[in-house]
Amino acid sequence: MIEVQNISKAFQNKQVLKNVSLTFEQGKTNLIIGRSGSGKTVLMKCLVGLEEIDSGKIFFDDQNFQSMNFLEKKEIRKKIGMLFQGSALFDSMTVEENVIFPLSMFTNQTEEEKRDRANFCLQRVKLANVNHLFPSELSGGMKKRVAIARAISMNSKYLFCDEPNSGLDPQTSIVIDNLIKELTVEYQMTTIVNTHDMNSVISMGDKVAFIYEGQLWWVGSNEEILKSDNKELNEFVYATEILKKLKK
Repeated sequence: MIEVQNISKAFQNKQVLKNVSLTFEQGKTNLIIGRSGSGKTVLMKCLVGLEEIDSGKIFFDDQNFQSMNFLEKKEIRKKIGMLFQGSALFDSMTVEENVIFPLSMFTNQTEEEKRDRANFCLQRVKLANVNHLFPSELSGGMKKRVAIARAISMNSKYLFCDEPNSGLDPQTSIVIDNLIKELTVEYQMTTIVNTHDMNSVISMGDKVAFIYEGQLWWVGSNEEILKSDNKELNEFVYATEILKKLKK
């Protein structure tokens, strides 16, 4: 579980996050949605420690992240898996080397142990016989799955996904959503997904947080979101004609 209490963040004179309090639950897919510039990306960066908050507190399973020293924060970061928007694979490394990379950085495992773990993770995301391929030889969906394999290679307790379906076709997006959901339940991770994709919200949003102008504006499930009478949320959710028809 990850809990944020009254966190705020500003850049120069612009207030980006305003007293946001929210709990992200273990074993569930916790989605963050909102318009571009609403503050959801900054919120995720604050959670993973890429941005320092101005005020408030962030807890990882009741441990106050702000009060930790460097080594204590490093231990938390070892438990974090990150799926970046563009997959962020190293072009000069093979698929296997990409998955092994965090294991080489943070563990003392032997080369054989690291290869075994990489093979296990690649098989778990339904990728076989691609170990020695390079990212340029993979489709967009395959790159995402390699990135997920790398994200779970350290037995991640917390999984952060930034726009996981960006650039993917609808069918591949469903595959990635289902995989994230399956892994979350299987490994009981605290999964946080930053997304614009309403199909993802409807299909796997156990808990959905809507950020509006830097504030937490609405929280609920994927079932509740279609029944909400929140004006700003509805304007965001039913922005497309297809979803407008669902509302009727």
